[in-house]
Amino acid sequence: MVGASWQYCNAAGPFPDKMVRGGIDSDGSVIYIGRAFHNGDMIPAKVIPDKNMAYVAYGGEEIEKEDFEVLRAGDFVWEFCTGGAVPEGAVTCGQTADGEVLYVGRCLYSGTQTPGKVHPSHNCLYIPFEGAEISIPEYEVLCIK
Repeated sequence: MVGASWQYCNAAGPFPDKMVRGGIDSDGSVIYIGRAFHNGDMIPAKVIPDKNMAYVAYGGEEIEKEDFEVLRAGDFVWEFCTGGAVPEGAVTCGQTADGEVLYVGRCLYSGTQTPGKVHPSHNCLYIPFEGAEISIPEYEVLCIK
């Protein structure tokens, strides 16, 4: 990832500059790309500085994370995919405790553009949303340009 890096953050801030934008919440808050550890997995996260929190999708739930990393800078594009597929150049964002690679994805859902994890073996994107883990079959994947 030329020019890109992951930076540790805490919900208390401060948040760094040049974070990679991932979407927008229903209240207009900007959502950025992050990742966080949960139950042995490194999981793509939605980071919302206006709410001082990051969220991951795991086990059917939206889990709040106070400690996380944010993706900074880089030259990226979003590419459309379906069914757990990822295009060449997809950004590796984490992996499960079993070693399966997870990717950054996003979708339009309920008035938002929300990032989450593309879980190839589950054939979908999962987003953390209003306390739940939502499965989405069509989505965009963050890729190196």
